Amino acid sequence: MIFNTGKEEIGQLSDERIDHPSHPLYAERVYAGILGKLIGVYLGRPVENWSHEKIVEEFGEIRYYVHEQRGRRLIITDDDISGTLIFLRALQDYGYSADLSAADIGQTWLNYLIEEKTILWWGGLGNSTEHTAYLRLKSGVKAPESGSAALNSKIVSEQIGAQIFIDGWGLICPGDPRLAADFARKAASVSHDGEAIYGAQVVAAMVAEAFVEQDIDRLLDTGTSMIPPDCQVRKLIDDLREWHIQDRDWRRSLSLLHDQYGYDKYKGQCHLIPNHGLIILSLLHGAGDFDESMMIVNTSGWDTDCNSGNVGAILGVRNGLKAFDKQDWRGPVADRLYLPSADPGRSITDAARETIEVVNAGLRIKGLPGISPKGGARFHFELPGSVQGFRVQNPEMGWLEPDRLGIGLERSGLRVGRTVGSPEAARIATPTFIPPDTKDMVTGYVLVACPTLFSGHIVEVDLAAISDSASGRLFIECYDSEDETRRIFGPEFRLESGEANRMKWEVPETGGYPIHHIGIELEEGEMFMERMDWSNIPATAWPPVEGTMWYRAWANALDRFAPVRDRYEYMAMNSGTGFLAQGHREWQDYSVSCRITPRMAESGGIAVRYQGTRRYYAFVFGSPGEVRLEKALDGVTSLARVPFNWKPFEDYEVSVEAVGNKLRLFIDGELILQTSDEDDPLESGGFAFVVTSGCMGAGTPRIEPR
Repeated sequence: MIFNTGKEEIGQLSDERIDHPSHPLYAERVYAGILGKLIGVYLGRPVENWSHEKIVEEFGEIRYYVHEQRGRRLIITDDDISGTLIFLRALQDYGYSADLSAADIGQTWLNYLIEEKTILWWGGLGNSTEHTAYLRLKSGVKAPESGSAALNSKIVSEQIGAQIFIDGWGLICPGDPRLAADFARKAASVSHDGEAIYGAQVVAAMVAEAFVEQDIDRLLDTGTSMIPPDCQVRKLIDDLREWHIQDRDWRRSLSLLHDQYGYDKYKGQCHLIPNHGLIILSLLHGAGDFDESMMIVNTSGWDTDCNSGNVGAILGVRNGLKAFDKQDWRGPVADRLYLPSADPGRSITDAARETIEVVNAGLRIKGLPGISPKGGARFHFELPGSVQGFRVQNPEMGWLEPDRLGIGLERSGLRVGRTVGSPEAARIATPTFIPPDTKDMVTGYVLVACPTLFSGHIVEVDLAAISDSASGRLFIECYDSEDETRRIFGPEFRLESGEANRMKWEVPETGGYPIHHIGIELEEGEMFMERMDWSNIPATAWPPVEGTMWYRAWANALDRFAPVRDRYEYMAMNSGTGFLAQGHREWQDYSVSCRITPRMAESGGIAVRYQGTRRYYAFVFGSPGEVRLEKALDGVTSLARVPFNWKPFEDYEVSVEAVGNKLRLFIDGELILQTSDEDDPLESGGFAFVVTSGCMGAGTPRIEPR
């Protein structure tokens, strides 16, 4: 197990050199880097694009979260977070190779983005750099040409976007800034060129070097060594370092930055150069202190969430978890983050879960096996101080805290207690779908997600009593027809002091309404939760129900979608291929059954092993008189086709089955097509309705494990 599981205080060994992913503290420092990124983004988002003068007038200095003063939520969807972690999935999809290409990362964009909805600022061709690059990719232009200045102009290609997505490439390369800069160059070139790439390389190299070096000047030396000595990013950094030597007042450096590299010197929506300057300025004048650097970079203005997120990632890795000790940065965040994409089962997640994904990428690049804390449990609490989204729903009735030692020296989990004399039970819970307090969130970045927990899942929870006895019960919360919360209780427990128990619960049917929380209601005493998990494939159905949250529980990459009673009345795509997706990347062997009504379309049917809009199998009603099996993997190929005299606007009961590398199609109970995929098969994924250039209808889909 690649974790520090001893008695050390959190962050005590954070100054140790971590120059390889096999180091026992690597996961902890990646976790600190991800937390630093989250805290920086959440801190800066409420004043994004404000001027320094406006911030000073409103807040003086920003030294802690200001979302409440601005009437904003703390946990939000944001491109800085989504792009950083989702684009890193190129490694998973293309074999964890150091030879990963820009074209591979470009395909990752196409696979996980839903146009006009997820990850990017969709500001239009020639206005938003990333939207421009996406449209190039969509039209068949491969990276790096998709982001080139030759195609998109120098001004558009040198905006800030590449830099804000880049920290993850440093996190997977501990102590190897050159490899991090190489990854960064390829990742940045999907959408950017020139100075934007140089800025991204500097940030990624500093993140990687921060695993082994704490001196800020040496970190900057490493970053600048990766870029041409005559580029503008290098001149900017050299100037800021000289100003810092001459005057340690950060406001003086900020004034000089405005004078010589301000927004008025650069065209476009949000140029890299001024904002990169603020990253360097805050690192220099903050002298490695997380709180001081956060204050400087956010009080300075401009693109605060982007700049603050980059600084937070660098200093999180540099300082370790002790970076967040001066005040309670972590408590309000509770590890929570959202990663909306065309793979909706991974949208509701947390910092600890994403840390394991990043750590495993770093390990596998080196040819090492990945890690699976507590047998791969969804909630393992192995990382120091992690709560993985769990919070007390009624804080006056109880409390929770992470317990690194647990009951025994090598156990970690959550300690939960009921307040003495409280009139109600204490409830702790973690989100499994869009939470009620987030359902009306408006940020410019849509939260596309499906639940992580479904009816039919088997939940396992490891509990133990800490007090003389502890009692309570499990529960889930789901939406109802009015989009209000309905709480459903599960099995009860009563444990004596020190007694441990593994509880199991098959999640009951909710009538199709999405489950948005799972938790524990503690009636008495104190308890310890070591792990919680659910696995396998649920046996459940998705009937159309009243309320908007059912509708939002799909990744909707269609032009039109209209459910009516028990029918998916129509799914339409005016041109190209669209999807209505559900489920999870880890689902393997299962069948999906429902009625399909082909209408007027080039093709339409059901996709399985769906991993995004460019990775799936699909059984479709194709040309008149045939059905076929298609495989999408960086292009669509036909694996098999058979004659079938289907008619438009008639209903067909369809069942699609995937077991191992074998795929079968049944229509009206008859086996119509079966084949095996022997060439790079897709081993897992959710399911989706798929329609190309036209319209089709469907009935209630039902999934069953096989």
